Amino acid sequence: METIHEVGSFLDTSGVVIHNRNKNSILHVAIDLFSQSGFNAVSIRDITREVGIKESSLYNHFKSKAVILETIYYNFRMDIAKIIPPLGSLDAIVSSMNIDVFLTQGFQNFLEHIQNPKMEKIWRIIYLEQVRDQEARAIYLNDIVDGICDCMAIVFEKYIALKQIQPHDPRMLSVSYQYPLFQMANIYVLRRLDGQGTTDVEQMMLAHIHFFLSMVRVK
Repeated sequence: METIHEVGSFLDTSGVVIHNRNKNSILHVAIDLFSQSGFNAVSIRDITREVGIKESSLYNHFKSKAVILETIYYNFRMDIAKIIPPLGSLDAIVSSMNIDVFLTQGFQNFLEHIQNPKMEKIWRIIYLEQVRDQEARAIYLNDIVDGICDCMAIVFEKYIALKQIQPHDPRMLSVSYQYPLFQMANIYVLRRLDGQGTTDVEQMMLAHIHFFLSMVRVK
């Protein structure tokens, strides 16, 4: 397996930027290894061998392998939060762009997130660990599915008030819009992880956005 020692800093679980080079390297290598083999199959020795440090040195930075995974999850949650508009800013955002632009921009934000090599690998970790790890399930169900659907229900309610879309139940609009995109996003992630093309998936996601708009836009 090719090991990629990426550059870039992570946050610790209190939200503080990690400046220590070895600590960042441990996280990069752990993401690479966990995404390939799963958390349980990777040992501390595997991680330190790839980083090029002694096993004892790792414990200067992390108390356990579980804390490494917790830190990875925290950084993923922070990145997911960036693609969900802050609730306090929604009025200004919605009033500044029509529904077509809002949904298309949201799609582009997702692509930027998932095309980050670090985030791609963490998506795979989330998939691998969902059965074993309650925290991985919580991230997918709460941060991703519920977090995005809750936000979009508010967004659709605001666009209904602006008379840009038809007055249907905002929650049902959110579910009808997002659930197909979640499934297509899963396919997109798995295709990229396997080195396969994703152009057709991107086109289908855009087609879904346009189809949805054609069904709900005020004529």
